[in-house]
Amino acid sequence: MPPIVTELPVAGPGHGPYAITVGPDGALWCTLVHAGAIVRLTADGDLRRHELDDPACGPALITAGPDGALWFTRMRDHRVGRLAPDGTTASWGVPAAGPYGITAGPDGALWFTEMATDRIGRITTDGEVSHVDLPGTGGLPSMIVTGPDDALWFTLNQAHAVGRVTTDGAVDVHPLPTAGAAPVGITCGTDGALWFVEIGAGQLGRITVDGEVREYPLPDRSARPHAIAADPAGGCWFTQWGGNRVGHVTADGRIEEYALPTPASEPHGIVVAPDGVVWVALETGSVARLAR
Repeated sequence: MPPIVTELPVAGPGHGPYAITVGPDGALWCTLVHAGAIVRLTADGDLRRHELDDPACGPALITAGPDGALWFTRMRDHRVGRLAPDGTTASWGVPAAGPYGITAGPDGALWFTEMATDRIGRITTDGEVSHVDLPGTGGLPSMIVTGPDDALWFTLNQAHAVGRVTTDGAVDVHPLPTAGAAPVGITCGTDGALWFVEIGAGQLGRITVDGEVREYPLPDRSARPHAIAADPAGGCWFTQWGGNRVGHVTADGRIEEYALPTPASEPHGIVVAPDGVVWVALETGSVARLAR
């Protein structure tokens, strides 16, 4: 049975809902990449907006931190930000880094990608920043997630590869079989592997902790898959930015797709809430809810 899709407006034209996550408080938190703000949305429709100190800072990816706050990257003013549920904000500079992806690490710190410097960054909850170099990749590190092996796994968009870094800084790079794959989103699946999307090739990918890669072409190779989130019930959900769809892939690679009601809504970030409801950030100004 296909999910019932509803769309909830959360921002004005041009504000750009981009990434979305479930916060420690159980609410949905969504970045507005073009407006320098973050919105909080509850399942019953309560909407609150938190303006950041620079409207042009470009809040991109967001994640729940180990300290009960939301942590996010500010890719345009090169900072990592923290937003407490009560609205208190703080940020720390990472000069000329272009921070993008961010995730809570297994060591109690936040780990993030640096698109402009080819590094992986680490920030403690009290703001101490360090870096791991990715020598020679030229890869444009994009999204990042903690894997089942307690290492950090990330996509290298321009190196067409998936990388792995341990908490003590050891780096491995796994090239993908498909030329021009350009991976972006990545998640830790319930099957013990990492799943990712190839925006350039119109494919999904799965990589084991041993580095074995398998790819799954989408029915529409021009769909430009962008983000992916593990489904606690099995498989993963993913967005198709170019196809205006949301898809689901099972652990054995079977793909189902669902069209969004509004044409050209630009689906980007995606998260699966604990109750199994799927939430998607639509850059044109809304959040989509998919429930069965």
